[in-house]
This record gives sequence, C-alpha cells and structure tokens, in this order.
Amino acid sequence: MRVRGAVLREMGRPAPYAESRPLEIAELELAPPGPGELLVKVGAAGLCHSDLSVIDGSRPRVMPMVLGHEAAGTVVAVGPDVKGFAEGDHVVLAFVPVCGECAPCTTGRPALCEPGAKANVAGTLLSGERRFSGPEGEELNHHLGVSAFCDHVVVDQHSAVKVDPDLPFEIAALFGCAVLTGVGAALNAAQVAEGETVAVFGLGGVGLAALLGARLAGAGRIVAVDLVDEKLDHARRLGAVPVKADENVVEAVREATGGGAQKAIETVGNARVLAQAYEAAGRGGVTVTVGLPHPDQRLDIQAVSLVTEERTLKGSYLGSCDPRTDIPKLIDYYKDGRLPVDELLTHKIALEDVNEAFDRLRTGGAVRQAIIF
Repeated sequence: MRVRGAVLREMGRPAPYAESRPLEIAELELAPPGPGELLVKVGAAGLCHSDLSVIDGSRPRVMPMVLGHEAAGTVVAVGPDVKGFAEGDHVVLAFVPVCGECAPCTTGRPALCEPGAKANVAGTLLSGERRFSGPEGEELNHHLGVSAFCDHVVVDQHSAVKVDPDLPFEIAALFGCAVLTGVGAALNAAQVAEGETVAVFGLGGVGLAALLGARLAGAGRIVAVDLVDEKLDHARRLGAVPVKADENVVEAVREATGGGAQKAIETVGNARVLAQAYEAAGRGGVTVTVGLPHPDQRLDIQAVSLVTEERTLKGSYLGSCDPRTDIPKLIDYYKDGRLPVDELLTHKIALEDVNEAFDRLRTGGAVRQAIIF
C-alpha cells in the first residue's frame, strides 16, 4: 500500500533543520504484514531526543531509515499467526520487540531482549525483514522496529501492547518511550522509596517523566536540573526544586538534598553530565543513567568512591520495563490521576513540520511534541 512518511537518508546534516531538511516527507510503499506482524494506522507519534541523536549522528544507525520510535495507533490488518490482536485494537508501540524466549526475556529482563536488539541494530523487524521501500524501489530501514513518522506502519506483534481505546493517541504514544523510560528508571532501576531525595538531570520528556515517577513513588524532595529556564519553571510547578545546570551544579544539588541525593537519574546522554549526576549523589547513593551518549564518549569518575562510599552506578534501558505488563500498569496510574502524563506534551504538529520541530527540540524549546496523523 502507498503511505506517507519521513525518511532520513543521511546523518549529520547541519542545523537548523528547517533549512537543511534532513527528514524528507515522501510517498512510500509498505508491504503487507508477514507472519506475526500487524499493520497499524498511526494516530500520533512523539518526537524524542533519541530520534534527534540519529539525525545529528551521535546515535549511528543504518541508512536510509523511516525515523520515529514512539507511537500509538489502530490495528487495521493482522498477518498470519498473530495472537492476541485483532482489527480495530488500539495499541502503543514499544521500541524493543520483546521475543519472550531468549535468556534475558526468560530471566526477567525483557528490555535486553537479544533478538530484539539484533533487529533494532540491523534496521529490520524481529523477523529480519523490511517492509518499507522508496519511490524508486530502494529498501528502507525500520527505526527500532517502529518507524513512527509514517501514517501506517508494519510492526512485529511483540512491539505492540493493546490499550483502552478511550486513551487519546497523543497521550498513549508517550507511554511507548518517554513514560516507559523515565518512570521506569525511577520505579524499576532507581527503586525510589518514600521519603528519599532524588535528583533528575535533564528535563526533556524522559527527564520530566522520571520526575513524575519519583513523585509517584513518594520521594521526599526532588531536585530538577536543566539549562533551560522554562523547563526549570515547569519542574517547579510539578513540585521539584529547580537547579540551573552551571559550573556549580554538583554543589547546588548536594546542598539542596542535604549532602547528596539518595537517587540520581541522568537523562541527557552526555558523559560529563553523567559524571555530575554521580558526584551529586550522596554516600550509599544510586545513580541511574538512561541517556545515550555517542559511543566514543568515556566516563570519568572517582573509582574508589564506588567502594568507600558504597555507591551504585547502573544503566537502564526501556526503563528496565516489560512493556507488556508495565504499559498497562502505568496507564492505570495515569487514569487514577497519579501520573499526569499530559504535563509532558507541549506541542502538537503535522508531519510536514517535523524538521522545524526537531529544531525546537534541539534548542530546548519543547518537552514532548506529537505528530498528529
């Protein structure tokens, strides 16, 4: 079938993207779903810093690629051997297709699914196949098994989670990445407990979701760190203590948390910021990172403090979640009023405006933007 999507043909075009136009809006050919696959009409797709990291080349991926990895939509067709999905189902798409059979999946760590990771690196679906082709018949790669910046997509059934149809698509989409990653980092990886002090470094969609997750867990004091005043004001309205990310940020966070945060969460994707988050944690503190720095970046921390202060430094991918169980649970928190995900969505845009929207994201002028189809 003929579809319309945003294709990235090369990484590293210079900003501003409104001028360099790295994402080309094009008519594409989408093959029907194969065994175990779904055809989904996309209702909304979120713009994430991980997409921006592919555009600017700091997160290398195979090219050309239909970009986007955070989306919600409606199943319009199912392939052979699909189980648990039917036409008309509303689904949230998650950026790791969880096979359910590999060693990480069967030992409680589905975010590390090995076939899912292999497919994502290769730019394919879980089957190893690609379903997109360009106007001249060229094969196009999938982004993290989703390729959300397209009005219709084919995904593996293991990338989809069925949700209630009364959830607006632009809100449902955020549960596939921002909420799953940020709230999951607070609840699953950092395991924030009631009354604990928490510092969140970076207040994009994932960072603010981590803030909401810490609040949900009953954190006693939350310190929010960013460069952008508007984001700090946003965090203040959500109950956090704002701290400007300047040269004194470590001292400021340690002072605001009474000697160092018990839990620190870094969402920026920068090794220097991660080192600051580690330094801002107190004795016995836990530092969790969900950011994705360029593979060439190296982390410099005081190694002995891991022992002498019993510090913990850990990574969290996909919020250390299982999308199949955690997405419905987090949506229930949203419906109960305990997780105000609406606070993350700052802009609604059309597909044609995607390049300008990434300029807005790049300069800190947005938290989460959603393409509405």
